[in-house]
Amino acid sequence: MATVLERLNFALHHAMETDERVYVLGEDILDPYGGAFKVTRGLSTKFPERVLTTPISEAAIVGVATGMALRGLRPVAEIMFGDFITLIADQLVNHASKFRWMYKEQVRVPMVVRTPMGGRRGYGPTHSQSLEKMFLGVPGLKVVAPNALGDPAQLLATAIADDDPVLFVEHKSLYTRPLLEPGKGELIDFQVEQTGGAYPTLTLRSTESALLTIACYGYNFELTRTAVLELIMEHEIFAEIVLFSQLSPFDLDPLFSSLRRTRNLITVEEGTLSLGWGAEVAARAAERMEKLRIRRVAAQDLPIANAKSLEDAILPSVQDIVNAALGLVER
Repeated sequence: MATVLERLNFALHHAMETDERVYVLGEDILDPYGGAFKVTRGLSTKFPERVLTTPISEAAIVGVATGMALRGLRPVAEIMFGDFITLIADQLVNHASKFRWMYKEQVRVPMVVRTPMGGRRGYGPTHSQSLEKMFLGVPGLKVVAPNALGDPAQLLATAIADDDPVLFVEHKSLYTRPLLEPGKGELIDFQVEQTGGAYPTLTLRSTESALLTIACYGYNFELTRTAVLELIMEHEIFAEIVLFSQLSPFDLDPLFSSLRRTRNLITVEEGTLSLGWGAEVAARAAERMEKLRIRRVAAQDLPIANAKSLEDAILPSVQDIVNAALGLVER
């Protein structure tokens, strides 16, 4: 079974083979190194004229990519660590996402910014964060996150084909994960329903009546499904999982559909708790539906430590999800 990393690498190879407008640029992406997490491995050997190694300047990388997109190319820019997207905020927020509107639809910016996010590797405060929430809600910018249940290759291919800029968030711990198949292995008792368009949402339902809806994305699905299995086996509590691939703009109809059945919502994310994705999902759900009970599971509002014991204490865990679920049901 292919891993998430292998599927992302395949998507880049396929895009460059089939579309000469696709360029890849970033720091240390040339072979034999092939990027910090090896997603670009093999590209520079096969397409030496269209894989561009850059200076250590994230703002320059995305600035150049924006210019390339304006001239009709389809650049894929890699930011080595997601923590460094703070350095591309101006290029994304004030330029790439705005040009379509500023120039009355006469230009488009078909650009993808890929970046690895997240902790659980002991990399410390400046290489372990999940900062995607800083870019949610920016008009004109899509934020997308692959997972191990949907096909990351298809998701990345869709982002490359998109005529608007996409921030593509890849959790580091997902790279080595094999893809999951609906109805097999740990998911044998779950039906998977796909809704939405280019960046689909997956809803996982068991044959039993669920008491909970758990909303998540990316690597958080790994924690969530483990927690759901524990809730079933140890507590006979069943939950539905709504797994998002597009974080912004929102399409929450699949979530509302699940909540009409359960009336209990848990949001799970690795970003810090305050003012995050889960808070906005919870607010939208509370505005739309009455008599909801809600819990949010996220990282503590602290810098992420190097020491594993402290990192584990700061980041959300399977037990945190289980505890939130038990708290809702007991209430």
